[in-house]
Amino acid sequence: MVLPDKRQTQKNRHFGQAFYHAIVGIKTVIKNERNMRSHLVSATLVVITGFLLQVNLNAWCWLALAIALVWFAEFLNTVIEAIVNIIVGEKFDPNAKIAKDVAAGLVLLAAGLAVIIGVLVLTPYLIKLLN
Repeated sequence: MVLPDKRQTQKNRHFGQAFYHAIVGIKTVIKNERNMRSHLVSATLVVITGFLLQVNLNAWCWLALAIALVWFAEFLNTVIEAIVNIIVGEKFDPNAKIAKDVAAGLVLLAAGLAVIIGVLVLTPYLIKLLN
């Protein structure tokens, strides 16, 4: 007797199902991607710093945008890596390398921009605190 495969292969039928799969996706990125865990630690430190410095709403918007940008880039990088791995498997392909390198570069650029935004937003608050 062959048991039916319980893994979902069709479109989600309701919001709860879609929400569940989205949460699984987030957990997967956090569990499997070391850099995502580093981004989470960095974001947590920025949020704590923002609360301690009592930044205003405008500053929170910029900080949230910077954090989200890095997370989006890391998620996209993970998706691209997974798709490339499905297509090429274990063999080397120069185009697969380009796709993975460019996706990693996207994360690096996003993280660099986030650092710049963080410095621009938080520096006035730190200067005010030190004076």
